[in-house]
Amino acid sequence: MDRPSPLSRIKLDRFGIALSGLCAVHCVGSILLVGIIGLGGEWLLAPAIHEYGLALAVVIGALTIGIGVRRHGRIAPLVLGGFGIALMTLALIGPHGVGEALLTIAGVLCVAVAHVLNLRFHSF
Repeated sequence: MDRPSPLSRIKLDRFGIALSGLCAVHCVGSILLVGIIGLGGEWLLAPAIHEYGLALAVVIGALTIGIGVRRHGRIAPLVLGGFGIALMTLALIGPHGVGEALLTIAGVLCVAVAHVLNLRFHSF
């Protein structure tokens, strides 16, 4: 099986970081739009958005961080990324609200930092 090129893995790590940021913006934006203004609750809080987002985070994280750990041998990105995914999963199974948003934001922050560490630990 061919190994992904370092450039494609770097792009996937960067995509993971961007996805984490987008998720955090979605959480904060949802709270503001739905909680304060009362707009968009039917689609901003739709479970499918959160389920697909979590699935995408798991796939991108497992792929890029897993490959990175195999190459650079440092386990910290995997542990931190796994912890972040666990927080995001807890947020998904709980009720909507500030608690969910805080868990999700903490989770995506952990996943984003795991991707950054993965990029830093990788040597060409």
